[in-house]
Amino acid sequence: MRVQGRDTRSIRLIGDVGEPRWPEIIDQTRLPHEIRMVRLSTLEDAERAIRHMQVRGAPLIGATAAYGLALAVRKDPSDESVASACRALSATRPTAVNLRWALERGEEALHRTPVSQRESAAFDLAERIAGEDVEICRSIGSHGAGILRRMAAERSGEPLQLLTHCNAGWLATVDWGTALAPVYRAHRDGLDLHVWVSETRPRNQGAALTAWELLHESVPHTVVPDNASGHLLSTSRVDAVIVGTDRTTAAGDVCNKIGTYMKAVAARDCDIPFYAAVPGPSIDWMLGEGEAGAIPIEERDGREVSEVRGLGADGTMESVRVTPEGSAVANFGFDVTPARLVTGIITERGVCEAGRDGLLSLYPERAAPRRTGP
Repeated sequence: MRVQGRDTRSIRLIGDVGEPRWPEIIDQTRLPHEIRMVRLSTLEDAERAIRHMQVRGAPLIGATAAYGLALAVRKDPSDESVASACRALSATRPTAVNLRWALERGEEALHRTPVSQRESAAFDLAERIAGEDVEICRSIGSHGAGILRRMAAERSGEPLQLLTHCNAGWLATVDWGTALAPVYRAHRDGLDLHVWVSETRPRNQGAALTAWELLHESVPHTVVPDNASGHLLSTSRVDAVIVGTDRTTAAGDVCNKIGTYMKAVAARDCDIPFYAAVPGPSIDWMLGEGEAGAIPIEERDGREVSEVRGLGADGTMESVRVTPEGSAVANFGFDVTPARLVTGIITERGVCEAGRDGLLSLYPERAAPRRTGP
């Protein structure tokens, strides 16, 4: 997507032809006030980038883990090194299923590859995972934009009003994004729309990252406090809610940034459509009906709640405490929205109802094989 008029990706390989190439990321902890590129040189760099949210968003976490595995293999291509790197990377963030998906794919591929060829194979796979993510998100954008165009046709010339939560744009993926991909596609096609951006406390990914993305893409938008979402929905200022996901069960339950469930409840009460943009690799086919409780919900450092980080008057980043010293703080990273509250799931293969039957209509290869014998 665009940053200062130039096409940019959240992670890419850099380096001269014939020389070793290295993954480079945008340090998202510095946004929106500073664009800082960071080179990942070691497995530990990749671990740190994921754990400390220099990169975040389920698809981007998966892609970064694939590059981290490649960096580990560059140093030591042995079976022991591969297994150790996968264990280390899998421990960085527990909720996003793309992390597990990318590492399982990488480990399986490398075990089939001669040791002497593993470095090139690992980097080729990481590049393939990143490229596939771009195409998945581009396709989600096309399918979702169709929904937006149909809704806009019923508004008699008024801008289409959308509400989103957290950051499910290109910064959460390699490019295009999930929930914002339909917005970008529709906007580039000339659709008149406006996005309400909920700030998404405590890390403010909406206010800091989604707003920054939309600004650089020239998409009309307004940042609002999380508490204002119910008011916007109940006063008919929103035509649809669209969010991303870190993990969606095979039954259609959507795990996303904390606060998503409240928006889904309010949207249902106000009869407003609620869509989740779900890439195929974010579907956890191991979890079915009634098993959403098995999703590990990350609990993060309480200082993200007790302190607010931002740009000071002197132009430097600083943190300010907002809670009383000694007050206990809880910081849950995600919640689960049950399928019954989800109007539809937008995937790279099309749009379906939220539920096992709906998902299997798009991913029939995931259906359990029928028994043919006694």
